[in-house]
Amino acid sequence: MQNEHIDIGTYGIWTGTLDAVPSARAGEYAAEIEELGFGAVWIPETVAREVFVSSTLLLGATRTLKVATGIANRYGRDPMTCAAAQETVAEAFPGRFLLGLGVSHEHLVSKIRHHDYSKPYSGMVSYLDDMEKAYFFSPKSEVPAQTVLAALGPKMLELAATRTAGAHPYFVPPEHTAFAREVMGDGPLLAVEQMAVLETDPAVAREVARSNMAIYMGLPNYLNNLRRLGWSEEDLADGGSDKLVDAIVVWGSVDDVLARVQAHLDAGADHVCIQTLRQNQTEVPVEDWRELSGALGLA
Repeated sequence: MQNEHIDIGTYGIWTGTLDAVPSARAGEYAAEIEELGFGAVWIPETVAREVFVSSTLLLGATRTLKVATGIANRYGRDPMTCAAAQETVAEAFPGRFLLGLGVSHEHLVSKIRHHDYSKPYSGMVSYLDDMEKAYFFSPKSEVPAQTVLAALGPKMLELAATRTAGAHPYFVPPEHTAFAREVMGDGPLLAVEQMAVLETDPAVAREVARSNMAIYMGLPNYLNNLRRLGWSEEDLADGGSDKLVDAIVVWGSVDDVLARVQAHLDAGADHVCIQTLRQNQTEVPVEDWRELSGALGLA
């Protein structure tokens, strides 16, 4: 178990939009996130940039900002390669890189990567075992490399708490944060993602929210987690009921967003990374980041 975790601060930014701009421009945005006072930027791995390379570029463009992967797909590389990549980045930027690791989703794994997705949990256990045993003869960081797991259900949350520094739940309301903390106990890092739309018109805000939620509402991992939390099939149908949309995506004023962030913290989160959404999903929402930073008193 990784008993200590690097300090990523209380507030972070989660964004996939940096993959939509040239790498040099992405570095400039990361530098602004740092200047705005956020502790970490979380970046995904889907079908865009290779996440370890991208993390290195963003770390090189900043001085103190932590970069976390949300989430590196374990099917994207064998355990020895993943461990070597993690140790390489961690040594180059001591205490500034956090590996978020997950099992991804069946369609991305079996249909795009052409791997067997039949045993995601036991496969992750074996993967962590093999990472721990992997040979690596280059220098390591004085700050040990650290991992968190993408975790929603009790088994993966427990695995995250006992085998890694903690968990990074995604697409969850504060009720899940309380559940996760109860399962994990005190100590392990609980870094929660929260979607937000800075728009006070309910119709406009929910339209933006639903367009961004659409891909996730077709993924069994997320739907099963919502069912576990008590959401009905009626709530899950047709892009989600208004009640569900409002639970997953906070919208309104910046104060409304901060109240939801505080709800996660009150429920047991150590860190909340905010993903502000736009109708154009590739638009970098830098104005939102500036407004949030000001309201939080970070800059």
